[in-house]
Amino acid sequence: MKGLYFQQSSTNEEITFVFQERESLPVIEDNFVKLQVKACALSQINTKLLVEMKMEKDFFPVGREVAGIVLDVGNKVSFFQPDDEVVGKFPISNHVFYFHKPAKVPWTEAAGTIRDGVRAYTALHYLSHLSPGKSVLIMDGVSAFGTIAIQLAHHRGAKVISTAHSLEDKQSLEKLRPSIARVIDVSNGKVHVVEGCLEETGGLGVDIVLDAGVRLYSKDDEPAVKLQLPHKHDIIALLGVGGRWVTTEENLQLDPPDSHCLFLKGATVAFLNDEVWNLANLRILKDVMEKLSAGVFRPQLDEPIPLYEAKVSMEVVQKNQERKKQVVQF
Repeated sequence: MKGLYFQQSSTNEEITFVFQERESLPVIEDNFVKLQVKACALSQINTKLLVEMKMEKDFFPVGREVAGIVLDVGNKVSFFQPDDEVVGKFPISNHVFYFHKPAKVPWTEAAGTIRDGVRAYTALHYLSHLSPGKSVLIMDGVSAFGTIAIQLAHHRGAKVISTAHSLEDKQSLEKLRPSIARVIDVSNGKVHVVEGCLEETGGLGVDIVLDAGVRLYSKDDEPAVKLQLPHKHDIIALLGVGGRWVTTEENLQLDPPDSHCLFLKGATVAFLNDEVWNLANLRILKDVMEKLSAGVFRPQLDEPIPLYEAKVSMEVVQKNQERKKQVVQF
């Protein structure tokens, strides 16, 4: 059995991906499920989080969002039977979360939707309590996460604003139906996100912000990959009264003036960490798969790749350079 694994050097600086052969599968224990994987999605590995949670291993598996067929189950497993089609995720903990895959959802779409579908659903429904008529700013709308978030927000009757990092991205977003209220092109540095959002909302500010990371410092002190991101002060400025800011910035720093401004607006900040999984996520995954099956949204997938190309693709994913979701098909 051949698999792709992540290997980190002792200095935690050099990251490599390697193929490894496993001669035999582990024995099925009472609570185990043996799965024949049909497709798995490639997602960036948060190496810092692994260190903080003391989950460091010599080799860490890649492609943990999977769709496949159950081959065998342990004596204490009652929810699944052999030949069941399932989707699920292997979190960084030892627990595995599976759910039955809707029959008409293709393997690649099922696997490619798990991470970003659950993230978008969690951000909009659980962390920001989206309701019809609300205004939502979704950063980098053509990303795999942004595309699903836009479709889910439209499904809930929200007014969607999004940012684009290139002219091509802007044109793609403008073609979406139902149409986005406003697409803000931030690629040339001339258009200000705050001005665009305030103009679109009549000066009231947006109700919900889903960021794709933020700048914490001046442009001279930030790495090049963050230069197109809005500054944290911009996000606070464009939030409306009672607004909700859902951030993926794990090192967000709010100074006393920032907190005071949020206090005056009655606004809240929530952190979106896709590695935190519990039974609530299983219910979310069920809803996501049902909406995928019903055609409420479609994921932004690249062409499926064979296993032998996964190493090169994973290197691109780890550098956060991919625009569409990468899925390995078996």
